[in-house]
Amino acid sequence: MAYETYTTEALVCGTFNRNTADRSFLLFTKEAGMLYADARSIREERSKQRYALQEFSLLRVSLIKGKRGWKIGSVEAMRNYYHDALDREARGSVVNLHRLLRRFMKGEECDVHLFEYVQSGLEVVAVAVANRQFVEAVVAVTVLSFLGYVNKNQIPETLRGSDPIGITEHYTSKNREIISALYTHAIGVSHL
Repeated sequence: MAYETYTTEALVCGTFNRNTADRSFLLFTKEAGMLYADARSIREERSKQRYALQEFSLLRVSLIKGKRGWKIGSVEAMRNYYHDALDREARGSVVNLHRLLRRFMKGEECDVHLFEYVQSGLEVVAVAVANRQFVEAVVAVTVLSFLGYVNKNQIPETLRGSDPIGITEHYTSKNREIISALYTHAIGVSHL
C-alpha cells in the first residue's frame, strides 16, 4: 500500500523524545497547519536529519500520512531563527513567538497567510530592532487576530499591514497602549 507524501515548509515549534532514539516534532506547516510528526532513530549519532530538525528551524519537509499519524520523510534545513538572532533579546523574541504558536494553534488548519506573516515576523524580531517589545506585541496581536482571538478592526489601521517590517515607524504611546490592551484582552478571553 502506497502512502501519499506531502512536501511543505514548516517551523519546528517543539520536540518530544520518545522511546530510545525516536522523537516527535510539533510542526507549524504552511499547507497543513499545526501537527505532530514522528521521526524514527533521529537521536542516534548516525542520523543525518538530527541537525536539520532542531527547534526554531524553518525547513522544507516531506510528510507521510500513515495509519497512526504523520511521519517525517526527507528534511532540508533552510534557516534556524534562534541561531541567526543577533543578540540575547532577539533570541528571546524568537522563543516568545514560537511559544505563542504552541499555545494558541490547535489542529491541522491551513492558513498560508498566517504562516507567511509568522515567517516575516520572525525575520523582523531576529534582528536588532528599535522598540522590540512593541514590535513583538504587534506581531503577537496580529497572529492572534489571524486565529480569531482579536478583532482585526480593533488594531490601529497603520499597524494592520501584512508585513511587519515597518512596525517601528508607527510606534506611539497611544498605539502601544492599544496593542497592550488588545493582547491582555485576548489572553484573558482565550482561557489558555
